[in-house]
Amino acid sequence: MAQTARIILFTADEANAPKLRRSITTLPHLRIVAELDEPSLLSQAAVQFPCDLLLADLDPGAPMVIECLRQLRETQPDLPIFALSKQKEGDVILQAMKAGIKEYLVKPLNVEELEQAVSRVASTQTTTKEPGKLISVMGSAGGVGCTTLATNLAVELASLAPEQMVAIVDLDFRFGHVATLLDVHGQHTVADLCSTQEELDPQMIMKALIKHESGVYVLRRPHSFAQAEMITAAHCASVLTSLQEMCAYVVVDGPTRHDPGGRSVLDAADYNFMVLQLLVTSVRNTDRMIQEIGVQGFNTDRILLICNRLGRDSAHLEVEQVETILDRKVFAALSDDWKNVSASINIGQPLKVYNERAKIRQEIQNLAKMIHSPETMEESSRKGGLLGRFFRKGPGMKEEKTVDASTGTTPAVQS
Repeated sequence: MAQTARIILFTADEANAPKLRRSITTLPHLRIVAELDEPSLLSQAAVQFPCDLLLADLDPGAPMVIECLRQLRETQPDLPIFALSKQKEGDVILQAMKAGIKEYLVKPLNVEELEQAVSRVASTQTTTKEPGKLISVMGSAGGVGCTTLATNLAVELASLAPEQMVAIVDLDFRFGHVATLLDVHGQHTVADLCSTQEELDPQMIMKALIKHESGVYVLRRPHSFAQAEMITAAHCASVLTSLQEMCAYVVVDGPTRHDPGGRSVLDAADYNFMVLQLLVTSVRNTDRMIQEIGVQGFNTDRILLICNRLGRDSAHLEVEQVETILDRKVFAALSDDWKNVSASINIGQPLKVYNERAKIRQEIQNLAKMIHSPETMEESSRKGGLLGRFFRKGPGMKEEKTVDASTGTTPAVQS
């Protein structure tokens, strides 16, 4: 089993689902690639979504779920299956084990027991290729710079991994502009991959991708609103997990929807960046989004805040105030460089091509380096290096301040 374990989660217990989801996502190496509430779809999901194990909540209809798991076991004998239930009766556990279930966990889910069970299975599995990193870049409001960051981040990652595939997916299915920022054109879009009933294979995916001169493969938004309406959460998750099998990095511009489709992206992502500005409206939107995602059962500690356009005059609002309001640290800050950014957008060139020495370009490059070589960034942080000071270790580290990536100084907007 790979270092990152991809999980298909089944639960028909709506009341317990958010708590269960939150518990799973507290473990940093676990990713939920699909979530089901209909047991008859388990076999189909195991084929459609590349995964390392399946976790099935047996309640409230244990006999039916166990039978579906038994059928799944016949077609997928190498897929480890974990069961979760509040039932401790010996006959239920025996039926589950006869159905081929590897681990039986008792509710409420103990995260340490789950981690130990995953480790036991991993030690007996043949090592497989590590899936590519999934990076979600979402905006707290329209116009905060989410698409600019996502697009340029993908370009920088492609330059750091020239021998591997890097893809960017436009999840703004109605108004996305990833293709515009890179000035690429093509007949096929994400809708073509979502409209097929067949299992996605590399040839189908490559046909839909457009290769940019930077090396980034672009998956465009649908051509029409009608096509956008047809894309479901399952479609979206299937496309992203398939891309992760092919690519070292998959950057997604979005999600823009905060429904099960959007949540599936957050559950599966290795990095969830939320972009905001020093504006009351942006901060309020960020607070609402984090709260709502938390209610749905997502571990909000995995959301990393990026403050964009730092340095622009923002009277009465400072970074430290935003951190106090949101009760979390800003992970990184990007400078206000509207001249270079607007020019690169208007001529359809990434910042790396338009002006590689631009301050904003260097900051996005540093962010890409942190993702590509986290060990190097940690070493730089221990030595007090510039890049180490720029990036925070995580939401819980209170003592650091956001630092200007180019000068190493605290921005003037902070007190």
